[in-house]
Amino acid sequence: MQQGKTENNSRSMAMLIASMSIWGSIGIFRRFIPLPSAALALVRGIAGGLFLLLFLKLRGRKGRFGMTGRQIAWFAASGAIMAFNWILLFDAYNYTTVAVATLCYYMMPVFVTFASAALFGERLNGRKLLCVAVCLFGMLLVTGVVGSGLPGAGELKGILLGLGAAVLYSTVVLMNKKVSGVDAYEKTLVQLFASGFTMVPYLLLTEDVSALRLNGRGAMMLMIVALVHTGLAYVLYFGCMDGLRAQTVALFSYLDPIVAVLLSALLLGELMTALSWVGVVLVLGGAVASELQGS
Repeated sequence: MQQGKTENNSRSMAMLIASMSIWGSIGIFRRFIPLPSAALALVRGIAGGLFLLLFLKLRGRKGRFGMTGRQIAWFAASGAIMAFNWILLFDAYNYTTVAVATLCYYMMPVFVTFASAALFGERLNGRKLLCVAVCLFGMLLVTGVVGSGLPGAGELKGILLGLGAAVLYSTVVLMNKKVSGVDAYEKTLVQLFASGFTMVPYLLLTEDVSALRLNGRGAMMLMIVALVHTGLAYVLYFGCMDGLRAQTVALFSYLDPIVAVLLSALLLGELMTALSWVGVVLVLGGAVASELQGS
């Protein structure tokens, strides 16, 4: 993220809002794709990578990467982790509401905060700890632990899958943080292809591939997730970075879970209690405050 920007470009702002809104709707589309999460991750990674590769070619980008072999291997490893992060998130949508799964996923800043302190020696001040506490209490409200008691077995599985996805997402964030000065498009291209190809042996080992079936609506939804939610969304997101302040990007990144929560209620009828809505505000507010205070 660019720290020296003093003004936000309106075109870049529109691109950021569009990318976050697209990502916020992915849970809705996943509900209509009757495939195992590994198959969805495979198609998403490879098709999204091809989309991004075509975009770079159309922009006249040279075929030679600026990364070293070690950097490519590093980001390929993070891409493999990203694939399993997708699997856990996609599975979470099947066991709990899109809103709860997404908000569990956006506990990532909490995990990154503690991991950064342990791995990089970043100082945990009182404000950061307060933000973490607010997020954790908000999540208790969202999941119904406060007010309704412990969730059922299926709901609990969805919550744990969403939190597991957040842990893996945090790992990818920390791995990206470890290597600086790498072109964002090239890094993402390696990660997408690595995530897709990692799923080939995994899918063959865990699923009866010959039994997989996809109807017309499911195929259309799958291609939208692969091309729009992956290829196009990444192009929009990275394309807006130079025209926005770092704090703007951090703040508007939380449009993703807000869109997910609203679409979950409006399109799927997954209504939330008043306490859950308070939890939404606390989770997102704590996460935003945690990121902005260090920007």
